[in-house]
Amino acid sequence: MRAVILGGGSWGTALGNMLASKGLTVTLWLRDAEIALAVNTSRENPRYLPGLPLHERLRASLDPDEAFAGAALCVLAVPCQGARDVLRSLVPRFTPDLPLICASKGLELVSHKTMSGMVAEELPRTPYAILSGPSFAAEVLRGLPCAVALGCADKDLGGRLRHIFSTPRFRVYSSMDVLGVELGGALKNIIAIAAGVSDGLGLGHNARAALLTRGLAEISRLGAAMGAQPVTFMGLSGLGDLALTCAGDLSRNRRMGLGLAAGKNLEQIQAEIGMVAEGVKTTEAALALGRDLGVELPVAATVHTLLRGSLGAGEAARQLMARALKEE
Repeated sequence: MRAVILGGGSWGTALGNMLASKGLTVTLWLRDAEIALAVNTSRENPRYLPGLPLHERLRASLDPDEAFAGAALCVLAVPCQGARDVLRSLVPRFTPDLPLICASKGLELVSHKTMSGMVAEELPRTPYAILSGPSFAAEVLRGLPCAVALGCADKDLGGRLRHIFSTPRFRVYSSMDVLGVELGGALKNIIAIAAGVSDGLGLGHNARAALLTRGLAEISRLGAAMGAQPVTFMGLSGLGDLALTCAGDLSRNRRMGLGLAAGKNLEQIQAEIGMVAEGVKTTEAALALGRDLGVELPVAATVHTLLRGSLGAGEAARQLMARALKEE
């Protein structure tokens, strides 16, 4: 079986390497010639996963015709805000029998669409699934144990994909709640920024636990209003991913929050991280959805003021704690 991975970031590389280790022939479709050369010659991704060796069956190409040749499945692993342009440029290469497995997380800023909504507009005949859950790419590439959720409205396809992606160290659970799986993965990044701010201010474990719990309540409220199943947010793509991203030092969104707590501006922090922190754009899109649906999102609103630089981190924490008391 052949697979094509759209994007050569950390997660796309890790997933491609995992599939290659199962015997698939995998091609990373990239736009960066230096990374492609390094993957094919040095057998590593020096920008995103330096020092971690890649499987010999994982190759990189700048040519979409070469990348898609004979592919039986396609993985979308480019940042959310650029995904639509990528898909639009590749429309002729998709057929109704080539499933697209989305590994990207976020909400599109302009349209406020989820990844499935975006794909449905650009590739309406393409079978779709979303892979999400607590999964740092570097740990997956190193072969450490991991469990994730795969959302697919087609139960049979979801079952087949579950087996394709599962390994002895990468366990995949399937779900038919596509919207719930992708919203959990997108919205947890907002809460992770808040958790990073809390940790950066030295507010303690109690404060982080409170943010995680009340953040999960926000995710569930918005998800339910959009039509997702609340129980999904208690699973791997919800609570699981939230717990990892809020506490793990490899989390880009948590690092964004740590930078905000240190008084740095958005541009400084993004330059230091060197990779996309999806929670920045997702925060604005989620607030717009909340306004449209009448859903209150106090943690997201606070994160938004911090990202705009209109409120200091200490004052933001005080304002959250001073909100009117109510039943849980």
